[in-house]
Amino acid sequence: MISFVFPSAEEISSGLAAKLRQRRLDERLTQEGLSRRSGVSLGTLKKFERTGRISLVSFVRLAIALREEKALENLLQERKFETLEQVLATPKRPERGRIT
Repeated sequence: MISFVFPSAEEISSGLAAKLRQRRLDERLTQEGLSRRSGVSLGTLKKFERTGRISLVSFVRLAIALREEKALENLLQERKFETLEQVLATPKRPERGRIT
């Protein structure tokens, strides 16, 4: 049976926080150590690990400090097409500044 239950933004954020925390622990870093290494304040890091809330720039800084920047580069990649039909079925992008 196929499930069509999608995670919420909060669930995804909390999951990323848990993964980052586990990576920090795998690297044997304290919160203070990762804070210093990344330039993200200790309070921001603690809040992120607890709530999943953080600015994108701070999240990227933490990922870089944990040598995970390649994982971020794989997000939101351009779509790859396998057939001409897929290319032709893709809606054209609106011109800049226009709402369609």
